[in-house]
Amino acid sequence: MASSLIFCLCSLVLAFVSAQPKRAFFIFGDSLVDSGNNDFLATTARADAPPYGIDYPTHRPTGRFSNGLNIPDLISEQLGLEPTLPYLSPLLVGKKLLNGANFASAGIGILNDTGFQFLHIIHIYKQLKLFEHYQERLSGHVGAQRAGEVVNRALVLITLGGNDFVNNYYLVPYSARSRQFSLPDYVRYIISEYRKVLRRMYDLGVRRVLVTGTGPMGCAPAELATRSRNGDCVVELQRAANLYNAQLVDMIKSLNREIGRDVFVAANAYQMHMDFISNPRAYGFVTSKVACCGQGPYNGVGLCTQLSNLCPDRDLYAFWDSFHPSEKASRIIVQQILRGSMEYMHPMNLSTIMALDTRT
Repeated sequence: MASSLIFCLCSLVLAFVSAQPKRAFFIFGDSLVDSGNNDFLATTARADAPPYGIDYPTHRPTGRFSNGLNIPDLISEQLGLEPTLPYLSPLLVGKKLLNGANFASAGIGILNDTGFQFLHIIHIYKQLKLFEHYQERLSGHVGAQRAGEVVNRALVLITLGGNDFVNNYYLVPYSARSRQFSLPDYVRYIISEYRKVLRRMYDLGVRRVLVTGTGPMGCAPAELATRSRNGDCVVELQRAANLYNAQLVDMIKSLNREIGRDVFVAANAYQMHMDFISNPRAYGFVTSKVACCGQGPYNGVGLCTQLSNLCPDRDLYAFWDSFHPSEKASRIIVQQILRGSMEYMHPMNLSTIMALDTRT
């Protein structure tokens, strides 16, 4: 009886989702959600060569740090939304502007000095500036009132934070930031800076924002290869992730209270990853330690290139490259974003958001 009731409730929620009028989708953040903006930039943080994209519909690299589709693609797929183009793509013109845009750029963080080694990347405040330019372009196409409605009704995804640790605080021993801050103080600092970013997004008109925490950074093949002695997740990076994620949720709750509505929704990416990292075989993976594409211990050293080791079946690997999940792992994550309990999504999951928005 209980399982039948749950099934019926899920069916009702999905019916609401499918009935939802098409809405725009905007993406901000780093390489976990970049769909190709960095291909248009003079940067080393690129995924524009094989075997990236080997399982994408075109079987060609697209700038996504994945063997195929990434998390924004899969959210769009689940919600029946049009795929979102990179903002820098020359194809993003005319009616396609109504679908939204992806502003994400691999290598960036909350802080402007994160990712400096990658040269020309689109730091988060530049992404927000491009979002302002997008709104001007959309206003020119459909008028200011309609453009404002599109932005207000849009779904937004933002993924930040991981690079502020692995490509800043822990980039090298005795980094500038690690000399400036203890880890707890650093976490408090970047959370305070992130709050400013989210507040700015609200001021620019967005009203539904999925905010993903950082995954279990210490379990990525790159960190296992360089920091782990026995293949266990790196304790210090796991501690950093846990400190950051807890404070991120608290900050989101505080910001929602200040605004007076649940604009920002926290996605527990850490637990979503740890489910299949802790028990890969339960999810159909043969390993959650070794990347599909790479070299060195755990295939975690250096970039994924045509000279790298490449697994024959990407669906058997939780990690595609040294840092990024495979398409199959991303599908598991998106299912939790869509339907997950309060353990994964706070204060509500994406299906509930879509159902609520259908009725308003």
